[in-house]
Amino acid sequence: MTAGLLSILYSSSAVEPFDDERLLALLRQSRANNERHDLTGMLLYRGGRFVQVLEGPESAVREVVERIGRDPRHTKMRMLFEEPITERQFAAWTMGYEPISEPREQKPPAFRDTFDDLEVGDDATATLRAVRELSLWFRVRAASRA
Repeated sequence: MTAGLLSILYSSSAVEPFDDERLLALLRQSRANNERHDLTGMLLYRGGRFVQVLEGPESAVREVVERIGRDPRHTKMRMLFEEPITERQFAAWTMGYEPISEPREQKPPAFRDTFDDLEVGDDATATLRAVRELSLWFRVRAASRA
């Protein structure tokens, strides 16, 4: 068990759309920075919106989140969830990434097709549930490709 770890989830909006090339450059930069600071996490991008989880030593997480907040490539950064953790959920990834495409067929009931439900109201329980669903979805997709 590791003490002093923090997990933060935030969302933001891209100032300009990110194509695959810009996303790849962002991922390379993020992975190098995160490795240097002992951070792990995941990044989701869809329709001009970012959702990111960062986890690691509290001071490093806070420093990187502050730097991200000043990054001119995005706006409307909103902290959605923050909690001390004893174990990393994304220990294998300096910055895991999954592309999320727009659904082309009929959506099943209760299908999450936006990040909007992460940002509605101040219900920490609903946000935590959504974060856990996203992290489970991410890990299952990553494992199925391995």
